[in-house]
Amino acid sequence: MIQKMKGTEDILPQDIYRWQYVEDLARDLFDQYLFREIRTPFFESFDLYSRSVGDTTDIVSKEMYDFYDKGERHIALRPEGTAGVVRSYIENKLFGPEHSQPLKLYYIGPMFRYERPQAGRQRQFNQIGVEVFGSDNPATDVEVIALAWQFFQELGLKNLSIQINSLGRAEDRQAYRQALIEYFEPHLMELSEDSQRRLHENPLRVLDSKDQKDKVLVKEAPSILDFLSEESKKHFSEVQEMLTLLDIPYVVNDKVVRGLDYYQDTIFEILVTDDAIGAQSTICGGGRYNGLVEQLGGPQKSAFGFGIGLERLMILIDKQKIEIPTYEPVDVYVLCLGEEANQLAQVLVQAARQEGLIAERDFLGRSMKSQFKTSDKLQAKLVMTVGAKEVTQKIIRIKNQETGKQTSMELEQLLNDFSGNFRKLTVDTTIIDKYFRGEE
Repeated sequence: MIQKMKGTEDILPQDIYRWQYVEDLARDLFDQYLFREIRTPFFESFDLYSRSVGDTTDIVSKEMYDFYDKGERHIALRPEGTAGVVRSYIENKLFGPEHSQPLKLYYIGPMFRYERPQAGRQRQFNQIGVEVFGSDNPATDVEVIALAWQFFQELGLKNLSIQINSLGRAEDRQAYRQALIEYFEPHLMELSEDSQRRLHENPLRVLDSKDQKDKVLVKEAPSILDFLSEESKKHFSEVQEMLTLLDIPYVVNDKVVRGLDYYQDTIFEILVTDDAIGAQSTICGGGRYNGLVEQLGGPQKSAFGFGIGLERLMILIDKQKIEIPTYEPVDVYVLCLGEEANQLAQVLVQAARQEGLIAERDFLGRSMKSQFKTSDKLQAKLVMTVGAKEVTQKIIRIKNQETGKQTSMELEQLLNDFSGNFRKLTVDTTIIDKYFRGEE
């Protein structure tokens, strides 16, 4: 038997409604903020990620699925969403005057990283992300953070904390990078193996280490906030003022760095403050990346965005026992009794669907008891019974499952205005009573 690949998961029909609910909620909220969906390829040129995410990041150096195709092109499965959106933004000239500016985009889809599978971290995982291009205004930073916060609030999540920081501009970051190397070098042998390797390649990543030995040293490390230019300080101050004005709670955490090379100025993470999802406590992260569009061959355009890992989010929803609505109840369920009723049952169920109703029927020739069990499981509003007698007399027996009342209706009358009769039979009990007494 062939089984799924390690680090992948099947999302089964009995669970998919939960994912659809979360994704639909996100889409509705993005619409309110005037974000528009973009869909980019699952694979891109390897160079796109090495140039944007950074050669020294774990994503490029250790985690990316890359290969040479039959044309000897170096290909990579997308490990994150931003780089592909930026490539599309440049290639399709979405910065032109015919497009609304600033341009607000979102995406929902799978990403791929060769990681050690664990709860909330798979080799194929799903992500919701947004990107805004063309605005340096600190209000853009705040709007995107507010969007993420509102999304989690509408889901009903609790025990969350917004942690913000600023990485300054490129020259600020370079000065801070050198200060970190000078601070950690005397303690080199006390650092974890990963942090020893990262120190000269990407010292900011040491601050993000989960190793307990590293965390002790990180506490006393220099703060990026002491290296910010006046321009970056002003930008970060305005972000804080607007978050306070909007009554959005946040904490300034100078050890938040994010893992990708393209970030600068405002960055943020939304963390779970309890142990609901264990060590993987970050459910949303993002920030400003003003130089990336230009770095990849486009015009000088600022940008800000975030990403949400859906697997981690679904675990949190389960842990916090968030109620998610199930599938819509079935409007009409047709019980089919005997071979003679097979065609008529199909006519009824198809007529209902063409009127916009959710309808189903029995296909398996089961007993009446079994069919009623199915209709109850589907929470059917009306149950219609079709057997040999109904076929001959062209009369359909109908039961309102909520009230328990039963009636009969001529087939032609039912089909003439299926949706109208459905409303009468499910809402207007006086109509049902009239049918019952034979007044209609």
